[in-house]
Amino acid sequence: MASNEISIREAQQIVDEWVRTTGVRYFSELTNMAILTEEVGEVARLMSRLYGDQSFKDSDQQKNLPDELADVLWVLLCIANQTGTDLTMALQKNLEKKNTRDAGRHGENRKLR
Repeated sequence: MASNEISIREAQQIVDEWVRTTGVRYFSELTNMAILTEEVGEVARLMSRLYGDQSFKDSDQQKNLPDELADVLWVLLCIANQTGTDLTMALQKNLEKKNTRDAGRHGENRKLR
């Protein structure tokens, strides 16, 4: 891994340390869920302007997709930390499930060819 790259597990640890020191404490799980919804909405709004048919409003001009995606990831990491979810392990198990379930499914889908 390059020196500027971090693993999912490291990201969870970094966010946890930041929240406990700089952020003082976590917001409640429900508040973080509401924040996650808001941040995903920001991504959707920006995507519809960048790649869809909506035009930019003056208030959207300063938004940037990488920053908005990082906000989503940040809150997701917070929720994972609060609920005791190891996202590295969860992603590995989820990939195994998808590989088993979808082994031939997408290749056989005529719409995807």
